[in-house]
Formats: sequence, C-alpha cells, structure tokens
Amino acid sequence: MDFEGKIISREISELLWEMDKTVSTAESCTGGRIAESIMAVPGASKYFKGGIICYVDEVKENLLCVPHELLEEKTAVCEEVAIALVKGACKTMNTDYAVAATGIAGPGGGTKDIPVGTIWLACGSADSVQTCLIEENRGRDINLSIATNRAMQMLCDFLKAEKEDETSTEG
Repeated sequence: MDFEGKIISREISELLWEMDKTVSTAESCTGGRIAESIMAVPGASKYFKGGIICYVDEVKENLLCVPHELLEEKTAVCEEVAIALVKGACKTMNTDYAVAATGIAGPGGGTKDIPVGTIWLACGSADSVQTCLIEENRGRDINLSIATNRAMQMLCDFLKAEKEDETSTEG
C-alpha cells in the first residue's frame, strides 16, 4: 500500500473509532483489496467486521441479496448493483457502513457497452449510498489500484460527512 493509502486508512480508522461504527466490504473485481486496505491499520477488528468477495453473480444473489432480475437485465457492472452490494453487505454483515466494487478490471472480459476499465464503486449505509464510476483502462493492476484508492477516499469522505451530520444534530 502506498503512503497516501496508509494515510486514508488511518483516517478511516480514526473516524470509525470516534463514531463507534462498523464497516464491511462487498468486492467483485477488487477481490479483497479494499478490505485489505481497511484492516491494514492496527485495531481494525473494533470496526471492520469482514468482507465478501462476490466474484460471481451467484454469490452476489445468495449472500448479498442482489436481485437476480437486476443482474439479468443490467449485468453485474452497473450502478444499481453497486448500490445493492452496499445495502446487502450492511445487512448480511450487520454493519453501519459498507464499501462495494463491481467492474471489469481486465485484461479481457469487456464488451462494446461495458469496456475493460469500467468499475462502479459505492459506499454508504442501508439508507444512503454514494456511487462513483471509473472508466479508464490502464491495465489490470493499475485499474485495481485506482479502484481501491478511490473507494477508500469515497469511504473517508462519506464518513467525514456522516460525522459532521452527527455533530450538527447533537448541537
């Protein structure tokens, strides 16, 4: 993990500690890299419950409650599936927040409609989810690194906003 990634991981750790909240992951194309980044900080077991690597649709459906019809109609690489993964991870893992990734990292597997490098990220809670689309193909390793770093930054920003909301409603 690069230096910037370590800083973001530590910031996420501090936010979750302060808020006394938990997080989980639901990862398809990133294959556990986001989970690895979250738990890289000592003491992560207080807030990180775990992750599900849902590389195939069967796991997305059976463990994370992604509707079969959605996968059939839109494929696994779409914003709606990324949102469903976050909500499913929050429910299945009983966490306050979750981070999800679904996409085509490459080198193969892309189509005209969904080319290699298309990755949907999502983070949030059962009630509020933010998404981000990556559409750049720089090769598998870099695609996965970009997706992981962007997902971690999204989570960090989401948690900061949540903490701010929490603080402003208390006062």
